[in-house]
Amino acid sequence: MGKNTLKIYNLAASITSTMNEITVLDREFSVYITENEIQSRITALAEKINEDLAGKDVLFFGILNGAFLFAADLFRQITLHSQISFIKLASYEGTSSSGKIKELIGWNEDITGKTVIVLEDIVDTGSTLERIIGELTLRKAVEVRICTLLFKPEAYTKDIPIDYIGFEIPNNFVVGYGLDYDGYGRNLKAIYKLTK
Repeated sequence: MGKNTLKIYNLAASITSTMNEITVLDREFSVYITENEIQSRITALAEKINEDLAGKDVLFFGILNGAFLFAADLFRQITLHSQISFIKLASYEGTSSSGKIKELIGWNEDITGKTVIVLEDIVDTGSTLERIIGELTLRKAVEVRICTLLFKPEAYTKDIPIDYIGFEIPNNFVVGYGLDYDGYGRNLKAIYKLTK
């Protein structure tokens, strides 16, 4: 990780047996990261981005659908001269990554010479990220940084540095706060993990 990376919160060992459980479709999930923990971490990420990129004109790209809540909550705390837009790519089917990525919504902004921050809900294998970085490079962004709420180092297969990480988590399936299970669960305020 680069020197600008915030201290990583590793939640692998912080799970207790007294969690609230929910059912989404046919699967059981239990609370993993609370709403308060999420919001506190987003504030820390925003403060670091504001500090690191002070004086720059920044374009944020939120990756739909999963990052829409994270992007909104983070962007409200950004004090930089900045804009936000969204890109929609798909890589998940059910509870496992399909490995296939297709672009659903094109790019409209001219990013030539701009500093770009990609906002992801979760980075696991890095395949989606690799595709996005390739597009940004072709479109001549002067600087690209990656900010993700969740990062799964065990699943990550790429060499792209992640500049801002909210929480490092094990390679478990999670839902809530924008993340879904077959389209459901995005509206949950906390993040839940699949109960084995």
